[in-house]
Amino acid sequence: MTAVGGAVIDAVPPGVKDWAVALFGTADKVALLVGMALVIAGLAALAGVVEDRRRFAGIAVVGVFGLAGLAAVLTRAQASANALVLAVLTAVVAVVLLRLLVRRLQEWGSQAAEPATAAATPSPAASPTPTAYPSPTPNPRHAPARRRFLQALAGGAAFTAVGGAFAAAWRGAAAVASEARGRVALPVPASAAPAIPAAAEAGVEGITPLVTPNTDFYRIDTALSVPAVDPATWVLKVTGMVDREVELSFAELLAKPLVERHVTIACVSNNVGGDLIGNARWLGWPVRELLALAGPQAGADMVLSRSADGWTAGTPLEVLTDGRDALLAVGMNGEPLPLEHGFPVRLVVPGLYGYVSATKWVTQLKVTRFEDDVAYWTPRGWSERGPIKTSSRIDVPRGGRPVKAGTVLFGGVAWAQHTGIGKVELRVNRGPWQQTGLAQSISLDTWCQWKLGLDLTEGQYEVQVRATDLSGRVQDEQNRPAAPNGATGFHTIRVDVKP
Repeated sequence: MTAVGGAVIDAVPPGVKDWAVALFGTADKVALLVGMALVIAGLAALAGVVEDRRRFAGIAVVGVFGLAGLAAVLTRAQASANALVLAVLTAVVAVVLLRLLVRRLQEWGSQAAEPATAAATPSPAASPTPTAYPSPTPNPRHAPARRRFLQALAGGAAFTAVGGAFAAAWRGAAAVASEARGRVALPVPASAAPAIPAAAEAGVEGITPLVTPNTDFYRIDTALSVPAVDPATWVLKVTGMVDREVELSFAELLAKPLVERHVTIACVSNNVGGDLIGNARWLGWPVRELLALAGPQAGADMVLSRSADGWTAGTPLEVLTDGRDALLAVGMNGEPLPLEHGFPVRLVVPGLYGYVSATKWVTQLKVTRFEDDVAYWTPRGWSERGPIKTSSRIDVPRGGRPVKAGTVLFGGVAWAQHTGIGKVELRVNRGPWQQTGLAQSISLDTWCQWKLGLDLTEGQYEVQVRATDLSGRVQDEQNRPAAPNGATGFHTIRVDVKP
C-alpha cells in the first residue's frame, strides 16, 4: 500500500500536492492512506459484484490492481525481494478470498430462493371454509449456507489480520533502525553552537518558541513509510564531476570534527502565515569539507543529493561551498536525528527551501550540472534553486479571536535566512507602518522574534506585518502562491476588539 501511495505522490502534479499540504498540513500522508483505504474497499466491493455476475470478471479487477501494486513496488528505490513476494502473495490471497466468498454467497442465495416447505397442508375435506395460509417457516437448509458464508467472511478477516502481521514482521527493519538510533552516542562538537542570547526571547505569551522541539517540528516529504536505515551499513557516496570519488561510513562521519549550529529551515509549500517552518540546533559535518576531499571539477554547478527512498534534490554547488553552515547533520536539538527527520544522516542548508536542499536519509551526493541532471520536483514545475523568501508572521493575538480594548500586545517571528532581519513593522487598517521591538537574533541563519503593543479601542481591525532584511530589502507585498518558488505577501489578521 505504501508503494502504491508513493507512486501516487510521484504522479500527482505540483498543484495537487500543494493543495493537499495546504488542506491537511503535516497530516497529508494520513489523509492519503485513508483515501487509499476507501478506494481499495470500493474496488473490493466492485470485484465482488462483477464476480458474482460473471465469473473471472472480479478476478480481473483484482489482477489489474495487483499488477499496479507490483509495478509500484518495482519503482521504489527500496524495493526488495520481500516486498515483491508480499505484493504477489497479497494478490493471490485476494483472488482466493474473492472466489471463496462469492461461492458461499451464491450458495446462500440459491438456497434462499427455494420455496419454503409448508409446516402443514390443510385438507379440503377437513374443513369446507377457506383456511388461512400457513406462516412461512425458515428453510433449515438456509442456515448452513449462511453459516458457511459468514465463516468465509471471518476467514477473510483473519487472513487480512495475519497478512498485516506478516507484513509488519517483514518491516521489522524499522524497529532495528530505532534500536540502532537508541545506541548512538553523539560526540562532543568541535565547534559548539553559540549560546542563545538572553535578548533573543521577546517575552510574549503564545509566541512561537525560539527553538522548535523535535516532536513539534514540521515534516513534509514524499515518504509514506519512514525509510529504515541501519547506521551500521549506511554509506554516503560522492560521485560525478569530481577528481576523487569518496565513500563515508557513519562511524567515519561521527569521527569528523563536527559543528553545532542553530538553523531555521522551511518548506516551499509554507503559505504566508503558515507553520511549515522550524528552528533547531543541528550537529553535523560541513558539506564543503566533504566536497573538498572529492575535488569538484570545473563546470560543475549543482550537487544532486539522493535519499534512501530515491528522492532527489538539486542544490547549487556554490551554496554548499561558500562558507555557510551547510551540514551533513547527525543530531537535532541534542539527540540523534529522529527517524522521521532523516536518521541517520540528512542535509541541512541555510537559506534554501527544503525541496532543493534538505535531503533526509541521504546516501549519495552527485556533483553535476543543472543542464545535465534534474531533481525530483524540478520537472514537476518547481524552480531549480529555491532561495527562501524574506517573510514574517503574526503569532499573537490569534486571528479571529476577540481581545479587550486597551493595549493589545502583538508578537511573532520573522526570517531572512543567511541574510538576517533588520526590522519588522506592523500597520493597522492600511495606515502608516510602525516599527516593532525586534529581539536579538541567534544568527543570520535563524528566525527572530518581535513584539509591539498597540492601543486599540472597540472595533474591527486589519493588522499586517512586514520584514526588512539587513541588506535593506523589504518583504514582497504581492500575494503569490507557493508554486513555483515560494509564497509571498503580507501576513494579515483580523482583530475584533471588545470593550
